[in-house]
Amino acid sequence: MNRERALKVVLVLVGLLFLAGVYPVTMDLWQANPSDTGDDMMLSLYFVLGIFLLIAVRNPAANRSLIAFTAWSSFAHAVVMSAPALQPKQASERAGFLGGSAVLVVIGVALIALAPAKQPVERTSPAVA
Repeated sequence: MNRERALKVVLVLVGLLFLAGVYPVTMDLWQANPSDTGDDMMLSLYFVLGIFLLIAVRNPAANRSLIAFTAWSSFAHAVVMSAPALQPKQASERAGFLGGSAVLVVIGVALIALAPAKQPVERTSPAVA
């Protein structure tokens, strides 16, 4: 399997995973559950990102910055999500935080490793009259 094909597979899988976030958001909105508003806001952003990742499958090289954003924001989210796992008062949710962080790190590493190469920029000289 070549690198571009592997990247497309990862983009589809991550895009679908992120799209799945619409279900808990929809359920919370439907049931007017105000306890998870932060989670709902984050999942709504991931849902939209999932749509764009699926669109990026057609031409990953043209969507290099989107792929990089997804990878680096996944790393950032993993770091922030790991911090509560280290606090004693969050011991009951430690496995969830660390598991989610691990998934985000795997996503980030896969996207960085498979990211399309930077395309050379053609420089043109100004036209001389």
